[in-house]
Amino acid sequence: MLKFPAVHPCEAISPETLLNSLINLSQNICNYQSKLFSTQRKNARQTIRQIGLLLLFFEETRDLRLALTDSVVLCFSELHHAFQKVQFLLEDCTREGAKLWILIKCQVVSTQFLALIRAIATALDVLPLGLIDVGVEVKELVELAGKQARNAKVEVDPEDERALQQVFSVLDHFEKGIEPDSSFMKRVLDHLEIRNWNDCNKEIKFLEEQIDFQYSGCDGREAPFLSSLLGLMNYCRGVIFETWNHRSNKSDARHSIEALSCINAEDFRCPISLELMTDPVTVSTGQTYDRSSIQRWLKAGNMTCPKTGERMTSPELVPNTTLRKLIQQFCTDVGVCASSSGGQSRDIARTISPGSPAAAEEMKFLSRFLARRLVFGSSTILPLINLLSSSSEHHAQEIAISALLKLSKHTSGKKEIVESGGLKPILAVLQRGLSMEAKQMAAAIIFYLASVKPYRKLIGETPEVVPTLVELIKDGTTCGKKNGVVAIFGLLLHSGNHQRVISSGTIPLLMDIFSSSDNDELIADSLAVLAAIAESVDGTLAILQTSALSTIPRILRSSASTAAREYSVTVLLSLCKNGGAEAISILAKDHSLMSSLYLLLTDGSSYGSSKARGLIKLLHKFHETSSSGRVASVVPRERPVHVW
Repeated sequence: MLKFPAVHPCEAISPETLLNSLINLSQNICNYQSKLFSTQRKNARQTIRQIGLLLLFFEETRDLRLALTDSVVLCFSELHHAFQKVQFLLEDCTREGAKLWILIKCQVVSTQFLALIRAIATALDVLPLGLIDVGVEVKELVELAGKQARNAKVEVDPEDERALQQVFSVLDHFEKGIEPDSSFMKRVLDHLEIRNWNDCNKEIKFLEEQIDFQYSGCDGREAPFLSSLLGLMNYCRGVIFETWNHRSNKSDARHSIEALSCINAEDFRCPISLELMTDPVTVSTGQTYDRSSIQRWLKAGNMTCPKTGERMTSPELVPNTTLRKLIQQFCTDVGVCASSSGGQSRDIARTISPGSPAAAEEMKFLSRFLARRLVFGSSTILPLINLLSSSSEHHAQEIAISALLKLSKHTSGKKEIVESGGLKPILAVLQRGLSMEAKQMAAAIIFYLASVKPYRKLIGETPEVVPTLVELIKDGTTCGKKNGVVAIFGLLLHSGNHQRVISSGTIPLLMDIFSSSDNDELIADSLAVLAAIAESVDGTLAILQTSALSTIPRILRSSASTAAREYSVTVLLSLCKNGGAEAISILAKDHSLMSSLYLLLTDGSSYGSSKARGLIKLLHKFHETSSSGRVASVVPRERPVHVW
């Protein structure tokens, strides 16, 4: 956050590539006009406007195919470097969940805007505009942009300053043990466009990430202050928005039928019973349930909302008469008797017969309900595992594995599946499932279970798992191939599984996918696996035995998927680092590669941009050292030592 890892264009870069990259970068910056800036609005708008003027100049220079002198290229390189930093800064200012933190850093951010605008002004001052044969009007635009950049007044917006002081005042109240006036904090939240519980939750997630980063990658100096901000946003989420959301939902319940006419018919089903509601009531969290279902829930001693997991402040049930009338009108329009729906409801707990297909059907619906509450237990998992182990009918097996797949997506579900002995029957379905659909879902479960560190080792040590996943990649449908690929990716997060994956013939299959599949998601997932394999020297050596150094640059040039292009660069960077000068020399001969890297530098995510910068630096260093005869030292390469 607020780091600007820009890279200077290579001295040997062609003017055409540099100009095209400048245009792409400028267009990306101008696209930020449509994005929300909760703070720094004036500074961002001013910077974007100046770069928009220069974009017209760059586009005309390209369209006229003008020859550029070395001095012009040098100025363009400086502008490119500054524009990269501008894009990073705008990306941070509009980052989801970072509104409060950008407000706290408003002085730092304003200083960065000023420094970058001054850098642009300096580059334009030395730009030999007379040597560029563009129209008079365009030259006047460049001169205007330079004048605006030189005279720009970049400062903290008074409204941002006022909101910042209010935040410090609230924090001071908390430190003194005084609860602040909620309306006082609400003004700050309104200024930051933090309007509801979800917006507040995003801020909390971001602050948690920053605290983790402080302790893992920095000296932890800002962690205490970040923790104070985290406490503040937790207060806002739990007190301010819960209260206001409750009030607004009660008010919504009194709105007219016309105001609710846009509700989807699925909203008429009770989230607990999944049946059409006959007596809808609203609880304190604002969620609506059928009265009989939520009453049974409350009588069982539960005071959390089944759908959101929030704690209910009151057991009060508010009749939602408007929704009830709307449901009745809907039933009349489609010819359904609303009153009969309730009679068709079944008590799942009483009708389940463990080990039967009917039980699995009920469990599949129940799993959705349980997943929302993150409440699991052996009484839920064991019937599914028993059915999975004993079923000889493919439909029943598919239903059971489908229910387990839903449960495996949640932390408690993963734990219960493994601790209830579910891993072995799931692996059995993966190997000998009665249908391809069942095998595909078993592979997906492996992927979710592999997100838990100890389970990666446990699963990987089962001898048949990786070869079976490789077979699924080879012979499965597109969906089966995807699930097999992502399952292997999950297992690769444990270093002990790398050699198993390599020795099972995974790499040639992935290369086949690159040449035979047109599915962008499958190709991106396969590249992610290849990137994980390439992290080790053994993996790199195995990949270099294939056509990767010609195939992957082709994907980088042609793929419409940003993820695929970013993983392509990640693979190439690892091959160069671990493969040494031999690998770099092959890539250095591909003259179109640098253009693709600069495009990713401007269009990619922060992850993709960092990988592109790393590869550009390696190629730069190779070109610089190749003429002096020191090519072999470009990248130090570790070679494995075998002890007998």
